[in-house]
Amino acid sequence: MRYAVYLSAPMILAALLGDAAFGDPAGLPHPVRLFGAMIAAGERALWSGDSRRDSVRGALLACAVICLAAMLAALPILAAGTIARWLAAVVAIALAWTTLAARGLGDAATAIERALAANDLAGARKAIPALVGRDPESLDPAGMIRATIESVAENASDGIIAPLFFLFIGGPAAAFAYKAINTLDSMIGYRDARYLYFGRAAARIDDAANFLPARLTALCLIAAAHLTELRGGAAWRVCRADARRHQSPNAGYPEAAMAGALGLRLGGDAIYGGEIERRASFGAAGREPAVADIAAARRLMRLAVALGFCLLALLRLILTGGL
Repeated sequence: MRYAVYLSAPMILAALLGDAAFGDPAGLPHPVRLFGAMIAAGERALWSGDSRRDSVRGALLACAVICLAAMLAALPILAAGTIARWLAAVVAIALAWTTLAARGLGDAATAIERALAANDLAGARKAIPALVGRDPESLDPAGMIRATIESVAENASDGIIAPLFFLFIGGPAAAFAYKAINTLDSMIGYRDARYLYFGRAAARIDDAANFLPARLTALCLIAAAHLTELRGGAAWRVCRADARRHQSPNAGYPEAAMAGALGLRLGGDAIYGGEIERRASFGAAGREPAVADIAAARRLMRLAVALGFCLLALLRLILTGGL
């Protein structure tokens, strides 16, 4: 049971390096797909259209999926432990690996960057949906660059540093629970007519789960900007001034820090499903974004992740006396 709820820093590092080197191996089932199937099935069975009933049922669905996700991490580790302790450790590292998305995030941003560098707008729009939720046809080249950089910043938190945070707190079980929370929010955590009540609990749980990781990500991006001789001071100032303007209580922090670090204006209105979503902007109006800014954002993201891992390991050492 130990490895289900506790991984040493070297074991977490092994999972992080495995993801950075290989990403999600093609052909292998990913836990997030299973979480998505569970949520979709629960929605079909529980959604009613009645506000009071949907508030309760949506909360029950969220709690059930989160608990099942933690169990899905714990059970294989427990089973492996009945065979050998080393096998339980290997299974735990492999499961931790699946919760991280550094390689996938970098590859998705690189695909857009390469298409734009080749002036292949059709190819860039084809690559956009792997990373960005807004309508590709609504974006000009500058819009695609901004959207990519925003997604790199936000997913540095949701896809990498937040899972690392939960791996340090509670091992694969906690990280799986977090990925279920993130998936719930992405599927039902909306404020439209269908999900306003049914997805309310999922959205609130996601807000709470990401509160510390989002701010940690912003701090790591600011530190990374200082270390790479970018605009570390501007990243700090923009984050302090603009982060709270985002409609999400968390997403604005890494996005604002990235905007300041690169000297760009990010955010603003976006089109999703043919409808305009009013969003705040981050950073001062300045130069137009360039394709090279995507590469700069990827470098900042990688360094921020490394800093985040080191900081979390240091905090564990200070608080517990061990790694």
